Amino acid sequence: MAAVRPSLVFAGFMGAGKSTAARAAGAALGREALDTDELLLRALGEPLETFFDREGEAAFRAREEAVVLEALETAQGAPVALGGGALGSQRVCEALGPHTVVWLDVDSATAWERAGRAGGRPLARDREAFEALHAQRHAVYERAADAIVPAGAPGAVTDALPHLLALADAPAGARMVWARSASGDYPVFAGPALLETGWFPVAGRRFAVSDTTVWELHGRHLEPVAGSVLVDPGEPSKTLASAERVWRAMAQQGATRDDLVVALGGGVVGDLAGFCAATYQRGLRVVHVPTTLVAQVDSAYGGKTGVDIPEAKNYVGAYHQPSAVLVDPATLLTLPPEELAAGYAEVVKTALIAGGALWERVREGAGGAAQPDVILACARTKLAIVAQDERDAGRRQVLNLGHTVGHAIETAAGYGRYRHGEAVALGLLAALRLSGRDELRAEVAELLAAHGLPRRLEGVQPQDVLQALRRDKKRRGEGRVPFVLVEAPGDVREGAEVPDAEIEAAVRELLR
Repeated sequence: MAAVRPSLVFAGFMGAGKSTAARAAGAALGREALDTDELLLRALGEPLETFFDREGEAAFRAREEAVVLEALETAQGAPVALGGGALGSQRVCEALGPHTVVWLDVDSATAWERAGRAGGRPLARDREAFEALHAQRHAVYERAADAIVPAGAPGAVTDALPHLLALADAPAGARMVWARSASGDYPVFAGPALLETGWFPVAGRRFAVSDTTVWELHGRHLEPVAGSVLVDPGEPSKTLASAERVWRAMAQQGATRDDLVVALGGGVVGDLAGFCAATYQRGLRVVHVPTTLVAQVDSAYGGKTGVDIPEAKNYVGAYHQPSAVLVDPATLLTLPPEELAAGYAEVVKTALIAGGALWERVREGAGGAAQPDVILACARTKLAIVAQDERDAGRRQVLNLGHTVGHAIETAAGYGRYRHGEAVALGLLAALRLSGRDELRAEVAELLAAHGLPRRLEGVQPQDVLQALRRDKKRRGEGRVPFVLVEAPGDVREGAEVPDAEIEAAVRELLR
C-alpha cells in the first residue's frame, strides 16, 4: 500500500465553515478538496438527516467513520473537510497522525445561527443541547488540532496556508494559532524545541535585539544573523536611549526595509525591539521569540510596543503587529524562580478575564504555572480580544486588569524595585478590592502568594503611586483614569470610573 501523503484536514463544530475552507485551500493548491459529508451523502444514497433519524446516531457514526477513514487514506495531499462529529471516533483520531489538523474555532452563538440557517441538522434542533454539545466537542477539537484558525474570517485560510503547510516541516509537537487584527494577521507557532532546532517561520535577513543574559543562553539558536544589539536585562533598559542604540546599531549593520527584527527575550526586549522595528525606516517586520512567561502568555502578542519615560510607563510607543511569534516553552527552564513567578501574575490576570476552563485550571494549580497548554490558552484569550479591538477603543482595555495600579507602582518605584509581574500582582489585588469582590480577592491572594508573589506594597509611598496614577496614559482629558473591574471570572468590564477616595483606600490597603 502506498504511503499516506499528508493533507490539511479541516475539523470543527457545525457551522465552522470547514467545507468552504477546504475548497479555498484546494483552489490555492490546485487540488480538489474532499468533503466527507458529501462523500457520506453519496454512500448513503439519501439525506444525512433522514438516515440519522431512521437508524440512530450509532449507525450514522459507524458509516461516517468508514467514509472518513477512506478519505484520509486516499486524499494524498488534497484538503479534507470532516463532519463535526467525526473526531468522536478513536480510529479517525489515530488516522489523523500523518496529517495537519486545522481546527476552525467557532463560538456557539455563531454556530447556532449558521446551523439553523442551513437547516436539516439533527443535532441543531434544541439550543440548550446544541450548546452543551459545542462545549463537549471543544476539548476534542483542541486535543486533535495542529493549527487553530478562527472561523468566519474572510480569506483567513488562504492567508494562513503557507504557514499551515510549513507545520509539516516544523519540529514534532509544534502547533500554530492564527492571530487576527485589523492591521494584519500572523501565525503564532508554539512547541518544544522550536528555538533550539533552528527552525524559523519567516524568511529574510535577521537583525536580533536581545539582552545580555538571554543572548548568552539562546542567541546561538537564531544564527545566522546579519546583526545584533544587546541591552542590559530589566525594565531600566526600556528607554529612548536604548531605542537610539538599537536604531544606530541597525543602521551601522546595514538593516533595510526588506529585513526583519527578531526580538529574543522577555517583555522589555519585545516592547523595545517592536518599537524600534515600527520606527526604523518607518517600519520593518518583527518576529517575537519570547523567553519569559510574561512574554509567552501576554506581551508578545497584539502589537503594543513602546518605552518608558521617568514620568510614566509605556508613554512612548506604537502599534506594530508582528510577522510571527515563536514560542518555545523550553526557554522557561532557564528562568530564575522569581522571574517565573512574575509571569504567573499575567496567567492569573488572563484566567480571570477568560473564566471557564482556563480559570478552573489555574485555580486548581495543576502542573504549575508554565504548562504549555495554559500558555497557549492564555495567548488565545488575548488574541481573541485583540481581534475584536486592536487599538484599545473598547474591549481590549480589559487586558489592563491589574495594570493600572501595577504600572503606577512600577513608575513610583523607579522601574527597579518591582518586576512587572510583581507590580501587576499587587495591581490585581487593588482591582479586586475596587470591584468589591473580597472572596475572590482572598482566593487570588493565596494563588499569588503560593507562587512567591507579593501581597504587600513595600518601599513605595502611596502618594507616589497615586501621583503616577494621575498620569496614566489611559486618562482622557480632565477625566479620571478608567479602571477594569471584575464581576466574576469571565465577567470583566472596562471603563469603570472609580472615586479617588476608593482608589486611595485600595492602594493604602496594600500596605497592610
